Amino acid sequence: MPAWLVSMILHIALLLGLALWTMPIGAGISRIVLEFGEATEQDSLDLEEFSLESSDSQFNQDESEESVPTEIDIQSLVEAIEFSEPVDVVSPDMGGLASDELVQPMFSGRSGAMKSALMAMYGGNQETMDAVERGLRWLARQQDTKGTDAGSWSMRGPFDDGSYAENRVAATAMALLAFQGDGNTHLDGPYKTVVERGLKYLLRIQSRRNGFFASQAPSHERSYAQAQATIAICELYAMTKDSTLRAPAQAAVDYALDAQSSEGGWRYEPRQDSDLSVTGWYVMALTSAQSAGLKVPFSTLSVIHGYVESVGVYEGAGYSYQRGRPATPAMTAEGLLCRQYLGWGREEEAMAIGLETLVVDWPLSRSDMNVYYWYYATQALHHYGGSLWDQWNANMRVELPAMQVKRGREAGSWSPQADEWGKNSGRLFTTCLSIYCLEVYYRHLPLYKAAESK
Repeated sequence: MPAWLVSMILHIALLLGLALWTMPIGAGISRIVLEFGEATEQDSLDLEEFSLESSDSQFNQDESEESVPTEIDIQSLVEAIEFSEPVDVVSPDMGGLASDELVQPMFSGRSGAMKSALMAMYGGNQETMDAVERGLRWLARQQDTKGTDAGSWSMRGPFDDGSYAENRVAATAMALLAFQGDGNTHLDGPYKTVVERGLKYLLRIQSRRNGFFASQAPSHERSYAQAQATIAICELYAMTKDSTLRAPAQAAVDYALDAQSSEGGWRYEPRQDSDLSVTGWYVMALTSAQSAGLKVPFSTLSVIHGYVESVGVYEGAGYSYQRGRPATPAMTAEGLLCRQYLGWGREEEAMAIGLETLVVDWPLSRSDMNVYYWYYATQALHHYGGSLWDQWNANMRVELPAMQVKRGREAGSWSPQADEWGKNSGRLFTTCLSIYCLEVYYRHLPLYKAAESK
């Protein structure tokens, strides 16, 4: 175990112990325990255009209020955790290596004291925790447990308002990622049996020849499903180090490497074209693979960086679905998250401008539901931190739980009827993406030092 990680754990344990000693039982710590889905971007996008000109304010980061009042000395806790600056996924030192000493423990905040500390630091609360649990209970009820599809989930049902098209690989991967994001694996956690069934389904359908999961998915959705399944299996391997998962996880990564187009990204068919929507899922897949200690060549990540840059506008503050198209909020959020994982430092002016425009002009609103956009914006803003994150989160942690179905057969889910893409992709899609947003506090460790984000 790296020395910095040992130091981090000891500091957190000490600080949490002090917090528990000084706080009344039932307050504070006892209450802070707590990309993806099948995006279906069409060739003709009807999203409103992202524009820097629409922002008429310069957000003052010094004027925002703290997102969650707490008796814990959050700043001291933050300083005790030595986060990376940022995750070094494009460093030549890491290219193609699989040494545990070089692996960023991006999933290590999903349970225990670290989860509680991250909840306190980044503004989670009992309402977000309860909403996640309701969502996971709903997902568990939707899993098939018998027949040839045992262990899988469906995009079409048995719930109301399912997708028009079936894609069991995407549905299963999305559901697994929701359970894994809350610390569950096939070896541990209250939903370990659910995760085990889902994992067995993915392993059963994976091609032993080339690592491909999605042969039964609709042709234009296979690439999304493949990337999502790759993320799921790489996360499970990273979280458990179960040796039986290393070979299938590496096979999925190798498929991704082979499918990359000459432009540097991915789209519907291997090696033929690129768009930012599909590429974003593969960025997360390869980042998860590196965190698991799997082999990802530096050259691959470098070429991806070039592609993401090529679809940028406004000097990198906005992003479009493909080159030559207008920037949109969803693609801007996805593009900025990719730039963060591909090595941008927090000091990048374009990132600050782009994220401010999203927060000020495109806030999370139930009257303009777009969980695909919210999923990427929530991640990018969480990594960035500071007052932009505080403003986004203060709204998100209220609005998303309020939108969740509380009664009846679909209790725990989010209705897709008013969503930009949920109308076609269905209830499981909107539910999984909403859960990811509410797990954001601990789902991935923040990329930038917390002290710099205040």
